[in-house]
Amino acid sequence: MPHNVDIHVGMRIRQRRWLAGMTQQKLAEHVGIKFQQIQKYETGANRVSASRLWDIADALNVDIAHFFEGLEHSKPGEPTKADNIPSDLIGDKEAMELVRSYYSIPENQRRRLFELARVLSDVA
Repeated sequence: MPHNVDIHVGMRIRQRRWLAGMTQQKLAEHVGIKFQQIQKYETGANRVSASRLWDIADALNVDIAHFFEGLEHSKPGEPTKADNIPSDLIGDKEAMELVRSYYSIPENQRRRLFELARVLSDVA
């Protein structure tokens, strides 16, 4: 059975790869492995070695600590303490598409959209 840390790191790899618009194949090419290995990392089926995680972080242009962010707060799939938001938000394709679309909006319009969302959430 996969360890919670391996599952969390895999989910963070998938999230960052997806937000970067990179396929598993492209990431695998950057790292020098087969895309099937990326699949296994992302599901937590295989552990990522420290040196491989370093290469993945470099390919995805993030600090290695990025993959561990949020780990101490909850276990994958469990709601977080704040706002009852599931920690596996990155597994929700609709949420990820929303995030990607949000960051493609020009900054001044994005800020107005953010304020609108905040007002709507306060009403709900």
